[in-house]
Amino acid sequence: MFEHHQDLLEELINKNEDFRRNYDRHQELDKRVTAAELGTAPMEDLALNQLKKEKLWIKDKLAVLMNAAQA
Repeated sequence: MFEHHQDLLEELINKNEDFRRNYDRHQELDKRVTAAELGTAPMEDLALNQLKKEKLWIKDKLAVLMNAAQA
């Protein structure tokens, strides 16, 4: 997710509690979505779509926080 800004990502994870909390939640959702898609943790399509929407919403929030930190 933001691999091209690795230094800034690490800095925000270490120094910004809101960013770290959202980043951790995004990582958790990513694991759950991947497990559902691979079939190791089956779930209904509606539940999977809700997880994907939340994951995307958090990714957008992380992008906003990163852009603000760069400004």
